[in-house]
Amino acid sequence: MNRKDYYEILGVPRHASQEEIKKAYRRLARKYHPDLHPGDKKAEERFKEISEAYEVLSDPEKRAIYDSQGYSGLHEQGYRGFTDVEDIFSAFSDIFEEFLGGFGGFSRRRRPERRPRRGADLSYEVTISLEDVYFGREITLELERYENCEACGGSGLAPGAQPQYCPTCKGRGHVVHTEGFFRLSATCPTCHGAGTFISDPCSRCQGKGRVFKKKKLKVRIPPGIEDGAVIKVSGEGEAGLLGGPPGDLYLRVHVLPHEIFERRGKDLYLQVPISVVEAMLGGEVEIPTLEGEIKVKIPKGIQPGDTLAVEEKGLPDPNGGKRGDLVLRFKVEIPRDLTKRQEELLREFAAIEKEKRGNFFKKIWQGIKN
Repeated sequence: MNRKDYYEILGVPRHASQEEIKKAYRRLARKYHPDLHPGDKKAEERFKEISEAYEVLSDPEKRAIYDSQGYSGLHEQGYRGFTDVEDIFSAFSDIFEEFLGGFGGFSRRRRPERRPRRGADLSYEVTISLEDVYFGREITLELERYENCEACGGSGLAPGAQPQYCPTCKGRGHVVHTEGFFRLSATCPTCHGAGTFISDPCSRCQGKGRVFKKKKLKVRIPPGIEDGAVIKVSGEGEAGLLGGPPGDLYLRVHVLPHEIFERRGKDLYLQVPISVVEAMLGGEVEIPTLEGEIKVKIPKGIQPGDTLAVEEKGLPDPNGGKRGDLVLRFKVEIPRDLTKRQEELLREFAAIEKEKRGNFFKKIWQGIKN
């Protein structure tokens, strides 16, 4: 499915209210409902498209992310849209109950509650320092999530019990009523669409197959990670239902600003104050790095704002390439208070400089005259 503008898909302005969004979805859902277009894949895709748009725009949190970051922002938060039409009927059953009942031939579909389902994804925010980016770091998360019930192994059944086929729908999960030329398929009132029911549920999870737990999980933050990057930890979301696969865990990483270093990609920038004498004569200075201090030679005659790159003293490349550089930007400090001797030496230096400039212009003038 091509990613289009969700507002355009529903035909509403970006400032549309929740009621306007819901009204637009109901109108389009009626038009493209799969029961009106049996076997029409284009209509089914359109139905999925408008349902995905409604799911995002009807949720204030998802809508805020979409408005500010687009679909990529939703994707980074773990949003994947709908995988099939049954997901849509399950998610918006209340809306379809509102308007499908009065239209003969529409089926009031509902995902069987006892069908294996994938667990929900989890999203966490993590804040680290620039030192953590340099060296990498292992963090410990305290997760709160649903996990498989150990007592029943996720089945929801008491020891030795078996799920029973529903006698009303004969395990189909729905019942069919015929009214004239129309056939109305509705969710089974006995098993609520499951096709089976539990007569003897697990006492620990009350037949749900999952229990809510707290768990500590160690996650490695790789060196060189960018601010705002998302780390996916497969299988560490919530447990699936009835043997379904678990969801995934998504960590959005935030890097704190550093007191003295400025980050630009893999490179680090550092402002280095030096004296006038060091700028003129050069020399050797000690500078900090994220691993400790190193000595760097300053070339003679360096100017304010000049830079000098210390190779491979920046941040690691998360893809395994060459490490970045530490770029030194020099700031020449002018002393405010001079001793008498310093002033005498500077005046002598100034006189020599003046004489050099005078000789320079004199040579130029003589060349012009000749």
